[in-house]
Amino acid sequence: MTVPARTHRPTPGQTVGPFFAYGVEYPKMHEVAFPHAPGSILLGGTVRDGAGNPIPDAFIEIFGADADGAVPRVRGAFRRDDHSFTGFGRAFANDDGHYEFWTRNPGASPGRAPFFAAIIYARGLPDKLHTRIYLPDDVAALAADPLLSSLAPEERNTLVAIRTDEGGLQHDIRLQGEGETVFLVY
Repeated sequence: MTVPARTHRPTPGQTVGPFFAYGVEYPKMHEVAFPHAPGSILLGGTVRDGAGNPIPDAFIEIFGADADGAVPRVRGAFRRDDHSFTGFGRAFANDDGHYEFWTRNPGASPGRAPFFAAIIYARGLPDKLHTRIYLPDDVAALAADPLLSSLAPEERNTLVAIRTDEGGLQHDIRLQGEGETVFLVY
């Protein structure tokens, strides 16, 4: 069987517009874990543009394993029941570019560095951006991680969160310019 010649170019991506929230917003979407459940932490940060200004309408999605490193398979990503950990969440940045998730520290196999997969959407981006948010706690696992070990130290630092005094995580995202977050191509 022969494959016909390609006659059309792929459709280009489109930037998100001012009405992006319609159709993607749902109650408790930033509560990957119930805020008052044992082991819940707050993951937050600020999304900034190339000039360092906060982006007030960025949209962030995260997905992470449970504390034991297992990928959640429970239903309910769009219907929070305050009990199930789904691993998936969405958050909009506020007027100051700040986003927050209630979640859990993801686990990983022994010797592997735990991380959240993250996707960023924002006005002016023709396509979504993929990145990771690594936990800062296991220095040896971070050093052995294939992605992190392939990066220069200043690039690596853009992917590793900071542990807060309260036990949560702080992770800022810079879309371009000095200190630009490392983004992944899939």
